[in-house]
Amino acid sequence: MPEGHTIHRLARRHHALFAGAPVAASSPQGRFAAGAAAIDGRVLEGADAYGKHLFYRFGDDVLHVHLGLIGRFPSYIRDVPEPTPATRLVISNGSAAAHLSGPMTCRVITTDEAAAVTAALGPDPLRSRGGRREFAAALGRRRAPIAAVLLDQAVIAGIGNVYRSEILFLCGIHPTTPARNLSDDRGDCLWRTAGAQLRLGLRLGRIVTVRLGDVGARRRGDLDEDERRYVYHRDGLPCHRCGSIVRRGDIGARSAWWCPGCQPE
Repeated sequence: MPEGHTIHRLARRHHALFAGAPVAASSPQGRFAAGAAAIDGRVLEGADAYGKHLFYRFGDDVLHVHLGLIGRFPSYIRDVPEPTPATRLVISNGSAAAHLSGPMTCRVITTDEAAAVTAALGPDPLRSRGGRREFAAALGRRRAPIAAVLLDQAVIAGIGNVYRSEILFLCGIHPTTPARNLSDDRGDCLWRTAGAQLRLGLRLGRIVTVRLGDVGARRRGDLDEDERRYVYHRDGLPCHRCGSIVRRGDIGARSAWWCPGCQPE
């Protein structure tokens, strides 16, 4: 599932391409015909993101999209391909188009309903620099392992399976540690690191968490796939920092990765 930095990049690109002018909307698949008709020909006032949710604002109506596990929403400026029969939604303005397929959520809602969606989410580090206290309070109320809690979008919005393992590594926290047992300093580390890593991912367009010196590289462009992250999908391989063998386990019904040397129990 795309993590927060990818969704924010999509929102920024779609805002730059389509905002401020009328858009044509259609549903080749047919499953979103009524929703497409509701926004067809209307001015897109803006596109933004909160966590893993996309919002396209048309006056009092909002197109709400959540890509889920298999959703895609690529945009094209030239050589726009024909939409496939499985394309849920096409938005275009004559010079650019975006094709949505496979979303978990695609609906037109009111601005009040959109506000209710974001109100149910935890703070998004890419939007809220003042969310640290809300995040810390949520940690203090949860007994579950911190690796499970970080995937709870009501605690912190936008974190997925890659970032949760990498952020816990960078803060030296074992993934099975109960969230409410974390010190204030550890909680602060998680919030600050989440924000820094999401901002870096937003800028780069991919998740790169390693410090270059730890893998003997000078530029991020020199990194191969195995060198870009510390622990995610690296079980059985030596830690880039201490050489301990990276482990994997199921926590919160999802696989998590950690280094037993850098993240002791």
